[in-house]
Amino acid sequence: MDVAVRTERLAKSYSRPRRHEGRWAGLRSFFSFEREAVPAVREIDFTIRRGEAVGFIGENGAGKSTTIKMLTGLLLPTSGTITTLGMDPWRERRRLATNIGVVFGQKPQLLWDIPAGQSFELLRAMYAIPEETYRFTLRETVERLELGELLKKPVRLLSLGQRMRCDLAASLLHAPAVAFLDEPTIGMDVLVKERVRELLVEMRRRFGMTVLLTTHDLKDISTTCERLLVLDQGQLLYDGDMSGFEKRFATERLVRVELSREPEPAALASLCAALAEQEASLTADAPRVLRVVCSRPGAAARVTALVLQHLEVEDLSVQATDIEAIVTNLYRVGTGHGA
Repeated sequence: MDVAVRTERLAKSYSRPRRHEGRWAGLRSFFSFEREAVPAVREIDFTIRRGEAVGFIGENGAGKSTTIKMLTGLLLPTSGTITTLGMDPWRERRRLATNIGVVFGQKPQLLWDIPAGQSFELLRAMYAIPEETYRFTLRETVERLELGELLKKPVRLLSLGQRMRCDLAASLLHAPAVAFLDEPTIGMDVLVKERVRELLVEMRRRFGMTVLLTTHDLKDISTTCERLLVLDQGQLLYDGDMSGFEKRFATERLVRVELSREPEPAALASLCAALAEQEASLTADAPRVLRVVCSRPGAAARVTALVLQHLEVEDLSVQATDIEAIVTNLYRVGTGHGA
C-alpha cells in the first residue's frame, strides 16, 4: 500500500450555545437550549504517500490539531472520509495505534510518577517491539536527544523541554509507520531542536517512516520536509513543495545595496520618488548600506537598474523572502477566506 493518509471532503464542526444580543441576552442564553455549529475544518482533501515528510502549518485556530486528532482516531469527523494506513481511524483506533506515533504539544503520554526509562520498557512490552528495532530506536533517541540522566527521573520532575524530548522518544520507539508530531519541539533550545531534526531524518532513512509535522518553528519544516500543507480558517490554502510555495506567495524581493560613499540627499530623494512608482520602498540600515523592498512581482530588475542609475554602488544583491517571513505575512494580512 503506497498511501499512508488520505482525506476526502474532511470536515469537523463543534457545537456551542447560541449567543443572543440585546437587553435580555443573559436571561435568554441561560434558559435557551439553542446551539450553533462552529466549523473548525472545512472539507479538505489531501493524500500523503508512504515515506513522505509533510509540514502542516497554519495560524493558531486554523484547524491543524483538529485535523491530526481526526487522522489518529481521537476525534470523529462531522463529514467526509479518512483512511490512515488503510484503516478508518475512529472505528479501528486500537489496531491503528500500534502502527502510528503521536506527539501532542504539552500533553504528555508518559506516566507522571515513574521515571521515563520505566515507561519506555512498558511501551516496549505493549507494542511488542522486536529486540533489534528497540535497540536501535532507544540508542538513537537517547543519544541524539541526550536523554541519559533524564530516563532515571520521574516525569513530573522534568522541565517542559525535557518532557517533550522524552515524549518524542516514546512516540518513535516502535518505529511507527506514520508519526503525527504536533509541536514536538516546543520548549526546546536551538541545539536540541537540531538534534530532533536529525533524528527524524534518520528514522525516515532507516524505516521509511511517514511524518506529518506541525510547528511554529519553520526551520523544523524547511530542514525535514519536502512538502507543505497550509491551513487557513479550516480550509486548505496550499498543498505542494517548498519552492512552489515560495513562488506563489513570495512576491516581495529584497535588494541590499552597499555604497562606495554616503549618498547626496538630492540623489536619495530622486531615487525614492522613482522607487515609489515601482511600489518599492527604501530604508537605510547604515550610512552606506541601503535596503530596498520590492512589493510588485517582477520589479526587482527595474529597481536594481534605478539604484545603479542614481547611486555609486560598491556591491548589490537580490534576495527572495525567506519562508518564515512569507508565513508571517500571510498570518498578518489574512488570505481572504471567510470565517
